[in-house]
Amino acid sequence: MAIENKHPAVKYTVGAQYICFNKMSDENEWTEEFEETVYKLPTVVDIDVSDNDDSYDLYASGDIYDSDTTTTSKEISETNVAFPTELLAKMKGDDVDSGVILEGGPTVRPFFAYGVPIMAKDGTYDMRWYPKCKLTENSDAAQTSTDSHSDQNDTITIKAYGFNDDKQIAVRAETANETLASLTEDSFFAAPLLTRDAVLALVSSSKSSSTASTTSSKSKTATE
Repeated sequence: MAIENKHPAVKYTVGAQYICFNKMSDENEWTEEFEETVYKLPTVVDIDVSDNDDSYDLYASGDIYDSDTTTTSKEISETNVAFPTELLAKMKGDDVDSGVILEGGPTVRPFFAYGVPIMAKDGTYDMRWYPKCKLTENSDAAQTSTDSHSDQNDTITIKAYGFNDDKQIAVRAETANETLASLTEDSFFAAPLLTRDAVLALVSSSKSSSTASTTSSKSKTATE
């Protein structure tokens, strides 16, 4: 039996967060289509992602015959130094028009895709899209200013649900993997991704662009 040594890079920082609203159906159900705008917010102080699991043990003949664990959703809690008021209101399902927000009432909270990259010390990224999310909780607190600085942070909690027939919750790509090394943050978060093929298509496109750029540069040098 072979021993494979692993020396993964430690986490360095969380990057910006990305939000893209879903084009929900007339019945307010999630669809595989999203709005054109992806909001990038470089406001994250910290983020915590935890699994909501459903586990069971099946007993037979006085012993555990089988066991299983299903991750039914993920809870994403994050702290922000700031968050756009209108964007948060839209996530809450409030009535937003011309900068005026009417809060509360029997609203429907929209689905949205949530993305975030985690950078490691070696410069590689763990990039994640959670395609089917809803805002579940948020804080709105402020305090008076004093002679000493004190961060006035807001917290939001998001629940990510299974988005396909297999109830998978996230699409992740780690650039530490040689296959995905050419993948960039800008390309990965340009739009929500739902499949492995969509991620690999970005990698292929990135490699093609890099090859074309190199060829063009060589041709220009030869001409000169």
